[in-house]
Amino acid sequence: MKLRRSLVVAAAVAVVTPVALLAATPALAAGTPTAQTQNQPTYAELVKAATDTQKAYEEAVTAREEGRKQLEATLDSLDSDTHPLKAAAITAKKAAKDAADARTAAEQAVADAEAAIEAAENETEKAEARQALETAEADLSKAVEAKRKADATAEAAQTALDDARVAAVREYGALKATLDKALEARNAAEAALAAAKKCVRENGLTSLAVGLPSEVVAGTTVDFTLRVTNGTARTLTVDPLVFFHVEGERADAKSVLEVEWSNGSGWQPLPADGSVHIAHIDVMKPGERSDVKLRMTVGSEARTTDAFALFAGDASDAYNPCVLGPMKRYDFEVLPAGSEPGPVDDAEPGRPDENDDERPDTTKPDTGTGTGTGTGTSAQGGTSTQSVATGTVTSGSLAETGASSTTTLALTSALTAALGAGAVFAVRRRGAADDA
Repeated sequence: MKLRRSLVVAAAVAVVTPVALLAATPALAAGTPTAQTQNQPTYAELVKAATDTQKAYEEAVTAREEGRKQLEATLDSLDSDTHPLKAAAITAKKAAKDAADARTAAEQAVADAEAAIEAAENETEKAEARQALETAEADLSKAVEAKRKADATAEAAQTALDDARVAAVREYGALKATLDKALEARNAAEAALAAAKKCVRENGLTSLAVGLPSEVVAGTTVDFTLRVTNGTARTLTVDPLVFFHVEGERADAKSVLEVEWSNGSGWQPLPADGSVHIAHIDVMKPGERSDVKLRMTVGSEARTTDAFALFAGDASDAYNPCVLGPMKRYDFEVLPAGSEPGPVDDAEPGRPDENDDERPDTTKPDTGTGTGTGTGTSAQGGTSTQSVATGTVTSGSLAETGASSTTTLALTSALTAALGAGAVFAVRRRGAADDA
């Protein structure tokens, strides 16, 4: 048997074995400083490790199966009388038996010569008997030496045959051990990758509405800004998430709200009562912020009603494909046309909710620059869309941006029930890591 395949597989396992150290490593905690991640494998490295270990495992399985067949064939061959080692052992064993028989015959000749001396009746007969004894003893000495050599040759031949059997079994055992190591490495790599896929909460990745009024009169248009701030220690790729809803409106009905966002060269419409990723930011360093201009027009036919908007930062970095900033909910009131509310305060985020990490169901954002749209069906039957453009990133202190690492909010269960199965916002973006 040849150990080439075994060595190749063993080498592959050796390359990825360090992944086993990651099996017990949880996903990076929120706010983990960049310095602490320098010794961590990147997500791309974990994906490669999982791929490599799976390939090594499959090769090890194939090698073991081939090795088992080779072992059976080798043992069968060694048991054949025509195999050189087996034939040599048979020949040596027969020679040892012949030598033993010759020694026995020589011993008998010595005994006969000694008996002849005892039975001799005269000096002549005694002399002849003594001569015969000397010859018999010399022959016995030669027979003893011949038997010793024949026994040694037979033992060596049998040892060679046994060693060949042991070597075949050991080689197969090495393949089995390699398979066990390959399986261990594969499981460790898969566990590490699964841990990295888990969504990570980063309170410092904030998405705040600046200038969104708490009251809007039907038939008017208001301009405001979505300010996304990376207050984390990570360099992130960010896809701001936006969602608007008017109380009482059905998902399939035309909304009284028309919301648009600026990609720097024109205005892009947001879907009516649907979630959307806008203003893709490919690289957002710690401390940077991005301002996205939005405008909202309320149809003149709108009645007095309540509405709200949701804003959040969905992101990823080299270590985690799913990084979630807290979701901000802004409640505002729609007033009928002709209303004169007087000075209007800006809408403020509501209280944190237990479902703060939930997201409207959205499709995976495009990672390229420029603009584009796509659609996908949510888990609750609604439709989500994405619009992608490179956001404008600026540097500045977090105090200037108004970002807060502790203020978080999301949908309440009562509002979720009120909107019904047609709404998509209560669905966590669970597929983000799997799609990455």
